[in-house]
Amino acid sequence: MEESYKTIMIVDDNIANLKIAKNALSDIYDVFTVPSAAKMFDLLERNKPELILLDIDMPGMNGYEAIKILKDNPETRGILVVFLTGKSDSDSELEGLSLGAVDYISKPFMPPLLRKRIELHLTVEEQKRILEDQKRKLEENQAELKNFNDNLQSMVEEKTAKVLELQGAILKTVADLVESRDDITGGHVERTQRGLKLLLDGLDELGLYREQRQDWDIDLLLQSSQLHDVGKIAIADSILNKPGRLTSEEFEEMKKHAAIGVQIIEKIEASTSESDFLKYAKIFAGTHQEKWDGSGYPMGLAGEDIPLPGRLMAVADVYDALVSDRPYKNAFSHKEAVRIILDGRGTHFDPILVDVFEQVADRFA
Repeated sequence: MEESYKTIMIVDDNIANLKIAKNALSDIYDVFTVPSAAKMFDLLERNKPELILLDIDMPGMNGYEAIKILKDNPETRGILVVFLTGKSDSDSELEGLSLGAVDYISKPFMPPLLRKRIELHLTVEEQKRILEDQKRKLEENQAELKNFNDNLQSMVEEKTAKVLELQGAILKTVADLVESRDDITGGHVERTQRGLKLLLDGLDELGLYREQRQDWDIDLLLQSSQLHDVGKIAIADSILNKPGRLTSEEFEEMKKHAAIGVQIIEKIEASTSESDFLKYAKIFAGTHQEKWDGSGYPMGLAGEDIPLPGRLMAVADVYDALVSDRPYKNAFSHKEAVRIILDGRGTHFDPILVDVFEQVADRFA
């Protein structure tokens, strides 16, 4: 839930943009509007906001120059920065993100989407702070735990459960953040997760792929599936939210989300000892768009060279896309979606998984 005490600073040389943003946010946040980067730094001497909406193209000092100064200063380094710009090319977005921005919003922006994006970023930041507090408390308690041998196991389990619960909350927030950038697919992450569980249940019931699944942690697998589209965070709004079919050039840009998702997860892997969860997440992100006949992307894998989690996600992902409305099509009926997936047996999809899907298709409905 949004909290009224949080402070947002909006920096833009366009007075109209400042007014629109302030009107959209002032009922739930303390909002400061600033017409230039120089005046922003003056105001930061007295007020430290939780988040800055920073225009890129401004006279005097542009947004790229301003964020470098913000991130070099220990007192302002932790302030979240979201870029505002009229540009829509992915190179500009990647440059902004590499400088430390957490998001990139194209102008003109829709007030409801602006509010949602800010809410999600602030929620992620709050959850991170809570997680850090939990870790500190856990470390402080280690010495005391040695004196409670009888209750050691139960105490560890309780702490672990809280950390896992918090991890799940952060993961859900990140997944919601990615999904909020692609506002045509609301609920997609949750539905594909449920579809994946139905397919796994079907594999159990039919006794298929037992050897490949014997070491799987199903809870971690399902949780990590929420990151299968995380690479979309680097795709331009103009492509994600285009009200119509993509051009061939735009589709090539969209296809990059699979490889970008792998890169994002690999960066997380480099700074943590957690392996199983991220291992599953990387497989989902990098292989859910591969096809059984080798015509998919990003690597053009074929057959059983595609990891089983990726083949499972391909079925769940396509089913949800078929039964969901898009700007360029109406939702197919469940019956039509089942027929299309059955027709993809041996071309788009693993034939065995299509047989499993056919067995549990009524549960998808």
